[in-house]
Amino acid sequence: MNVICSTLNAKYIHTNLAIRYLKAFAAPEFNIQLKEYTIKDPAMNIVSDLYQQKPKIIGFSCYIWNIEETIKVVNMLKKIDPSIQIVLGGPEVTYDTVEWMEKLPSVDFIIIGEGEHSFKQLLTEMNGEGDYRNVHGIAYRENGKVRVTPQMNKLDLKELPSPYRFPEDVAHLGKRVTYIETSRGCPFNCQFCLSSIEVGVRYFDREKIKADIRYLMANGAKTIKFVDRTFNISRSYAMEMFRFLIDEHLPGTVFQFEITADIMRPEVIEFLNNEAPKGLFRFEIGVQSTNDYTNELVMRKQNFEKLTRTVTMVKDGGKIDQHLDLIAGLPEEDYSSFRKTFNDVFELRPEELQLGFLKMLRGTGLRLRAADHDYIYMDQSPYEILGNNVLPFNDILRIKQVEDVLEKYWNDHRMNHTIEYLVTKVFPSPFDFFQEFGGFWDKQGWSRIGHQLEDLFRRLFSFLESRSVSDLDIISGLMKYDYLINHKYKPRKPWWEQSSNKQTRTAIYKQVVDNPSHLGQPYLDLALDEKDLYKHTMIEDLSFDLSVYLTSGKIVKIQTYLLAYFDPANKGTIIFPFKV
Repeated sequence: MNVICSTLNAKYIHTNLAIRYLKAFAAPEFNIQLKEYTIKDPAMNIVSDLYQQKPKIIGFSCYIWNIEETIKVVNMLKKIDPSIQIVLGGPEVTYDTVEWMEKLPSVDFIIIGEGEHSFKQLLTEMNGEGDYRNVHGIAYRENGKVRVTPQMNKLDLKELPSPYRFPEDVAHLGKRVTYIETSRGCPFNCQFCLSSIEVGVRYFDREKIKADIRYLMANGAKTIKFVDRTFNISRSYAMEMFRFLIDEHLPGTVFQFEITADIMRPEVIEFLNNEAPKGLFRFEIGVQSTNDYTNELVMRKQNFEKLTRTVTMVKDGGKIDQHLDLIAGLPEEDYSSFRKTFNDVFELRPEELQLGFLKMLRGTGLRLRAADHDYIYMDQSPYEILGNNVLPFNDILRIKQVEDVLEKYWNDHRMNHTIEYLVTKVFPSPFDFFQEFGGFWDKQGWSRIGHQLEDLFRRLFSFLESRSVSDLDIISGLMKYDYLINHKYKPRKPWWEQSSNKQTRTAIYKQVVDNPSHLGQPYLDLALDEKDLYKHTMIEDLSFDLSVYLTSGKIVKIQTYLLAYFDPANKGTIIFPFKV
């Protein structure tokens, strides 16, 4: 049989681990071909490519981000060649399975839950007697009726073959994110999450996992993301893996983990702060809400004080970037409560703060009890909420405005010093800054058009001018600093109009030439001649002492200047504050 396992990834850089497990488990009896696409690929292109492989069976891995596009592909394939057997699997079709079968006549089978063993059993029956009652955990049609077989016991993960060693994957390892799994299941019962449905945590064989990681690194994998729902649920296991990765990583490799921060012991963090090379690890931490009543309603146990301790210790260590998640729309969290949640978490200054909106996933307790909180949500994936009893759609729109500018102005780290000043010195709270600016951004129609880097600075300055913010000269100076320090090359046309004329700038340059020691020893070490000074630097005036602000956070109003040197050798920028 010619069998294909396929999926539509959200982006090209992603890879699908599920279809690789199916291929590995089905061997050697069945030789499965893997075909991956993205949700941006035209359906006709996907159908054309699949059809030309002349498959007998195609299995699709289905998730909330690809189910609608997958259905289009399936329907087209079935119209072109009704003999192709279509099999769906994955979390999106594991729940409400009968409904999916009735809704999608083009689908012949659905695999329910953990699919490795069931898919191989199905292929065996399709290649033999065709008695699908013998296959565990599938839905199929018999005499026009949908039949569902009982699922088998959970697999022994230590016996699963490796899904990481296919020769056809080697060429792509350095270009894509490699996903790796060391456990399945989650010990927690958060009612908005599919992981809460499976009771308990099962582990793969540790030595096999280590061997696979060595293989992946040796063959060029650069970003390896662990998909375990709670990587650090077992402290001894996490410590063993951290130690292994620190000892055996190759230069340029980054490992990402989802961790539960409030159960991480201080001694583990101290170990990482002392032993881990900077940039080797990256943590993703789901905070979701700091409202105790909301967390209680979704059966989420969280000690925010201990979480804060962990995030702060990791941040102080300076070795590991942290990505913190929030969910707007959880039960009984209204706009005011979410504002507090946002400010509580932003206070930790994570490298990234992801603001998401509740999705009513099939099979979750929250979806089953949606009426308890008057939830309304999208009928199609991703089933995002449109409102509930305490958060009307109008408030959701306002929070989406926050999300838009948060991504551009905080998570991309283009204006760290400026944003820090605004959220601490100018606006009542971080949320208020992002909300006011997000509302202004939306009103201007900027969310519907693209932007260059300079546009982001101009638009922020325009917003601050419209608000008649005091000390705009200080904010402007910080914006200039942020703009220049992040430039690799001397900008041809910066976002601001130069405040001094050519004659004044020439006079300042002459003072720099005559008195280079005013800029300090690091500037003297550059040993720039006059030609290089004019060619590779910019001078801008400031209304405050930048060096004092950068060291103490204090604003001392005084006429000063900054000289930005754009190093042509290493493509970096050095800023020299000075007085004349």
